[in-house]
Amino acid sequence: MANKKHISSSISKIRKLRKQDVSVDELLKGLFKGNKAHLAKAITLVESSKAEHFEKANTLVEKCLGKSNSSVRIGITGVPGVGKSTFIEAFGKALTQIGKKVAVLAVDPTSTLSKGSILGDKTRMQNLSKDSNAFIRPSPSGDSLGGVARKTRESIILCEAAGYDIILVETVGVGQSETMVHSMADFFLLLKLSGAGDELQGIKRGIMEMADAIAINKADGDNLEKAKLAEVEFSRALHLYPPKANGWTPKVLRCSASEQTGILEIWHLIEEYVTLNKKNGHFEQNRKNQNKNWFLQTVDEQIKQYFHQKKSFEKVQNDMLVAVENNRVSPFYAAKKLLESISVELK
Repeated sequence: MANKKHISSSISKIRKLRKQDVSVDELLKGLFKGNKAHLAKAITLVESSKAEHFEKANTLVEKCLGKSNSSVRIGITGVPGVGKSTFIEAFGKALTQIGKKVAVLAVDPTSTLSKGSILGDKTRMQNLSKDSNAFIRPSPSGDSLGGVARKTRESIILCEAAGYDIILVETVGVGQSETMVHSMADFFLLLKLSGAGDELQGIKRGIMEMADAIAINKADGDNLEKAKLAEVEFSRALHLYPPKANGWTPKVLRCSASEQTGILEIWHLIEEYVTLNKKNGHFEQNRKNQNKNWFLQTVDEQIKQYFHQKKSFEKVQNDMLVAVENNRVSPFYAAKKLLESISVELK
């Protein structure tokens, strides 16, 4: 009974906090203390598209930059059905049990009606969500490409400021288009299935050649022998790609998230990778490249926002849309006229 009262009290506090307009300073204090409610509210703030939240979000992220230099950012991708959520829960629990603080930024497909997450990873990672050393944040992918949400990079910075030393970014899971997560991760893990035709994907370029490791999931029961064969096939396929600039040779491992086998071996491999890259300077260089990619993406985003907020842009765009719709002009010509109208206004 006492435990139920405590849970009810905690829920009431979280709801109250969500309704409050908390200042940046208050959010920062809570963040630096590792308060999950403040972290959730901070991420909500940076994800907001409201103009009045823009400056507050920028100030918040600025003050969190460089707060944690010892974190490891791990991107995890794979086709739907490969068991990403089950794997992440098993992986996250294994990490918290060895003393790590784990943040999961799960990017879900977006409802075209409500614009919210369709799957809601928090409901699928119930054991991990109850762990005091874990934080799970599902975010809708929206119209962002590359398998990540619009503000995933900012969310990573906030989680690091809150003391999480392992950041897991789970992508939507739509195939080889999920490349953007690679530009914000220190280690890129590709989950694969055996016996599902996935072995043939090994000879294709794209997402395979970006992987730092391939984990063949669901390697258990009757599927174990197939997983062993897949391990050999993927290992051969990786030899088709040129060596990585950091000197790392991608590895193929087998695991079973449901039986929790092979999970810690993946973490030990990641530790080996991080140690190598810190010694040869590629880890720091990769972080610098992440910041440059973040800057370029932000420029694109803010230019787009700037013009879509201008009434004159909206009018010309709507005129061009009608013309394109009725086959009066080609989309290329319409885009050219739209850009010409913008350049005239900027002079």
